Amino acid sequence: MTIHATDVAIVGGGMVGGALALGLAQQGFTVTVLEKTAPPAFDPASAPDVRISAISAASVGLLKSLGVWDAVRAMRVHAYRRLETWEWESAHVAFDAAELKLPELGYMVENKVLQWGLWQALAAHEGVTLRVGSELEAMQRGEAHTVLHLREGEAIHARLVIGADGANSQVREMAGIGVHAWQYHQSCMLISVECADDPGDSTWQQFTPSGPRAFLPLFDHWASLVWYDTPARIRQLQGMTMAQLQQEIASHFPARLGRVTPQAAGAFPLTRRHALQYVQPGLA
Repeated sequence: MTIHATDVAIVGGGMVGGALALGLAQQGFTVTVLEKTAPPAFDPASAPDVRISAISAASVGLLKSLGVWDAVRAMRVHAYRRLETWEWESAHVAFDAAELKLPELGYMVENKVLQWGLWQALAAHEGVTLRVGSELEAMQRGEAHTVLHLREGEAIHARLVIGADGANSQVREMAGIGVHAWQYHQSCMLISVECADDPGDSTWQQFTPSGPRAFLPLFDHWASLVWYDTPARIRQLQGMTMAQLQQEIASHFPARLGRVTPQAAGAFPLTRRHALQYVQPGLA
């Protein structure tokens, strides 16, 4: 059996795991990242990812401190300078960067762009070992270190193991940590659309009796729509053609949206989930 020793082993190389791995490596720790699949290289001609993150100035500051923001920004990001939310016109709240004397409130960034920017920095750092395709089979915890047994017959000895492997964390399950969870009885659809007009730099969200509708401006003439509704309604929308979905958007989003053409969509149920413990000796 091949044994690999490391200060920190992180299971999951997504945005959270990647940022944490890079930060720890920059502080002098040796870090091993286990990720099932490497993120795809950025293609400037590709359509936007349906998964979009609205990141604040604080998150931009973190990415700058990690030395990856310039690379992310060189791919594609979109600044938003106004944020609005309303239920009725008499209940309307707006935040404006100019009024706050800020250059912007934040940026809309595709998840795949953030992950690729972090992944490139990880691959270039001498303190980071990327294990792509490695599958965790068992975890054996000791007083001084934890042993991760991989399906391919290798083992990783780590002083600290971090589970950054999502809501259904394998690390959490192997540690015997339960969760407190419940369903919100709502689902969410993310829709990538092309706008007939410039999407601008204002992001907004309207609350309706069946759930919020949100607009996130992106690069060029792209934008992302977020539609919250009952699970049955979202399943109905998923079964529609893009032409049918376009008609539903026109009927159920506010008129300020303008004409949009949906190009891709994805949906997921809304679930609240908290681990009963987030930290144990040698584990996080």
